[in-house]
Amino acid sequence: MSLLNIETDRSKYPQIGKDGKLDVDLDSHKYVKLWQGPNHPGVTGNMAIELTLAGDEIVEAKTHVGYLHRGFEKLIERRLFVQGLPTSIRMCVAEPDSNEYIYCACVEQLAGIEIPEMAKWLRTLQLEMARLQGLLRVVPGQGGTFALGMGVQWGVYMRELILDRFEELTGGRVYHMFITPGGVRGLLPDGFKKRMEENLKEIDKFVVRIDDLMFSNAVFKKRAKDVGVLDPSWVDKYGVVGFTARSAGFKRDVRKDYPYLVYDQLDFEPKVMNHSDIYNRNRVRWHDLIMTVDLIRQILAKMPETGDIKAPTPNVLHWRIPKGEAYVRSESSRGEYGLYMVTDGSDKPRRINLRGPSYTQAVSLLEDMLVGANIADVAAIMVSLQTCPPEIER
Repeated sequence: MSLLNIETDRSKYPQIGKDGKLDVDLDSHKYVKLWQGPNHPGVTGNMAIELTLAGDEIVEAKTHVGYLHRGFEKLIERRLFVQGLPTSIRMCVAEPDSNEYIYCACVEQLAGIEIPEMAKWLRTLQLEMARLQGLLRVVPGQGGTFALGMGVQWGVYMRELILDRFEELTGGRVYHMFITPGGVRGLLPDGFKKRMEENLKEIDKFVVRIDDLMFSNAVFKKRAKDVGVLDPSWVDKYGVVGFTARSAGFKRDVRKDYPYLVYDQLDFEPKVMNHSDIYNRNRVRWHDLIMTVDLIRQILAKMPETGDIKAPTPNVLHWRIPKGEAYVRSESSRGEYGLYMVTDGSDKPRRINLRGPSYTQAVSLLEDMLVGANIADVAAIMVSLQTCPPEIER
């Protein structure tokens, strides 16, 4: 169906051949091949989509990656355990803290290290701050795909406030490396809680403005509702996680399903909806934004004022971890991250493998979701899935 609700001539669709592939005859002038990408507005990284069009409707979509491959996993396997940390966080620039946590947690699990309680609270705070800055970028960014640019500018400003707090706490704005094997690098600076609360009050106002700008906007509703619909059967078929699964009626959140750090001491309930289109996926993320602000307030209110922040560890330059394997997962703003690590008793990992949400959502899911969509909606559908291409090419 086109933007004007005019039914597309289904006779234009290619037939499926005996090999199961579409029989696209470009010489028939019924179809047009169009490459979109590898640079996209609103997508952090580079990937291309090979589209086959019949008029303005997509009849086939193929995702092409390979523009960012740097072999992150193999690089980590050639480095000491402590040297692998800076590499692990570069698998996704938009929200590197989840990778930072699961890498250190894998090392600790294999080495038999239990981190102090204070370190658990500080790690949880860092992860929720990372989720907040990610949501402040992507929720108004969806409005930008429909020419609602004002929200994007608001979001950039609000995100900068959180990056200021990150710089104050960790010394870095994007890459932090505040989490280290055994704990964290420091306590909260003096006055940090007060400054964070001032920022959260500004974000409270921003949340209301975004509700007015996007979800109460007739143009946004017209462009976002019933567009990019996710069939619930795809959730288990492709392993869809996070807000995308929750928007389709599946209550999936690692913080609730497999509590880690201090999430079992916090009061929160992820939002679930029953029809996953662009509108509802963003509605779930908008609720996640509100919930994250509340979680940060809970953490700052409940965490101890001081305490040990690091467990004793061997000399990291000569650290040999016993033979074993571990899998650690965490919940990012995009969904579940998981890291599998194998050690053989040497000073380097034998094998690591990252499982992130972007591979499923940017390859398998996107290719199915784009079939039948209008060419004008491709960018909006991509942003609604919150794809991070560097995470695919690890």
